[in-house]
Amino acid sequence: MHWEFQNYTLFDNELPVDIKHTYKLLQTTYWKANRSIDVVKSMVDNSYCFTLFFGNKQVGFARFVSDKTTFSWLADFVIAEDHRGQGVGKWMLETMLAHPQFSHTQFALQTADAHSLYQSFGFETKSSLMSTVVAYL
Repeated sequence: MHWEFQNYTLFDNELPVDIKHTYKLLQTTYWKANRSIDVVKSMVDNSYCFTLFFGNKQVGFARFVSDKTTFSWLADFVIAEDHRGQGVGKWMLETMLAHPQFSHTQFALQTADAHSLYQSFGFETKSSLMSTVVAYL
């Protein structure tokens, strides 16, 4: 499937993910700058991915890890810095959360920022989340 907003196009798994470009995009984030390209390839291969294009240039990426029945984890949501603040991130998130394979599931994510964006889509801070730390090579 794909969706359009202004000059942007969002693709789900319909379009193969460009691993090298996604790796470079993720390197700009605070949370995944230490992942190797092999780790990025593996996570893409094992997730339901969304890629955002402005014309023919990839400017965004996100993925779900899900059982497609009860639970979906939103991960690696990133928009290139020069495309932020134009409403495209809100549109992308809204589109992803309404995806027919996931819209009926409970969504979760882990983030240190953009809380107001996620809260506007019904996400709530929960003290019950526990996680481990993994060192990526």
